Amino acid sequence: MRPVIERGVSLAHLTTLGVGGTARFFCNAEDDGDVARAVSWAREHDVPWMVLGSGSNVVIGDNGYPGLIIHLDNRGIEAVVSHGHVLVTAAAGEPWDAFVGHCVMRGWAGIECLSGVPGRVGATPIQNVGAYGQEVSQVIESVTVFDSAEGKTITFTTDECAFGYRNSRFKSGEPNRYVVISVTFRLEIDGPPTVLYPELSSTLQEFGIHNPTIAQVRHAVIALRRRKSMVVDPSDPNSHSVGSFFTNPIVDADTVASVCETALRLGVVSSGDQVPRHPSGDQFKLSAAWLIESSGFAKGYHRGAAGLSEKHCLAIVNRDRASASDIIALAREIRDKVREQFGITLVSEPRFVGLPSFDEPPAATEDGA
Repeated sequence: MRPVIERGVSLAHLTTLGVGGTARFFCNAEDDGDVARAVSWAREHDVPWMVLGSGSNVVIGDNGYPGLIIHLDNRGIEAVVSHGHVLVTAAAGEPWDAFVGHCVMRGWAGIECLSGVPGRVGATPIQNVGAYGQEVSQVIESVTVFDSAEGKTITFTTDECAFGYRNSRFKSGEPNRYVVISVTFRLEIDGPPTVLYPELSSTLQEFGIHNPTIAQVRHAVIALRRRKSMVVDPSDPNSHSVGSFFTNPIVDADTVASVCETALRLGVVSSGDQVPRHPSGDQFKLSAAWLIESSGFAKGYHRGAAGLSEKHCLAIVNRDRASASDIIALAREIRDKVREQFGITLVSEPRFVGLPSFDEPPAATEDGA
């Protein structure tokens, strides 16, 4: 059976940011067989290929993609219960937040703080998605992938996934080799919810909840994310983004001391203790949002059609028909200013398609842009 290949499909509407040109070729893959056949077709026709899910963590260039886009759309959830925990296997094409809701409704704890995160299940191990004190790597039992180099489906254990902060072997180890087909999570039956972040705790208290269930934690997390326009909502222009554009920097104690000294000198704090940071092993996680605001970029800042969310300065939004070039130009402006101010180079979180690396200077054009 040959895959159904379309030509000249617009990609902007398949992303939450709403930018990007067309795909030269496009295939909607509804199962792992479709994935294998699409990859084989791409190799047979000597064109590059890549997988696209819900487009919530990708910036596609204005010239689109010159090869084959494999739109992963497989579905299905299966669960096996055993001795106080449950192994839940979800197809990569399942919408992530709906999957979290499915688990929470059944009393399965371990991913409730990841409620409201856009995207699909298959993207979560690639990025090692995390929020409000939980990361998927903490509960992933295994990841089943199509190995394009070997032409077969294989399964990786958690240790074999090489998870790191917003990273995995699928993202930086061999980023173009594996297609995630399904993910198996080990969740606790009627386990206690995770409430580690003060912001989440205060939101629960605001709701009058002092001993929350996992369902109440999910509700509070979604409320928090919605306040920041970090829940995809077509009617909310501040949600037309890829979520957090930059990751929170992980730095050593000397760097924290330097940031505190700079912040005091600039007058953005009156005490070094006011510089937000969280312990991360023997290092510290700084707030990228705080660094951005402290470098002069307030919520709602914009240059043309690209701007920062009016609710969260970590989100770069498409205000009104922005191009990918507009988005990248603003991101570089922010990154360069933070580096100049604090000596820290922010690392981007989304994937870039049909664009130079974010760390490379933009290519010269006839108009000098």
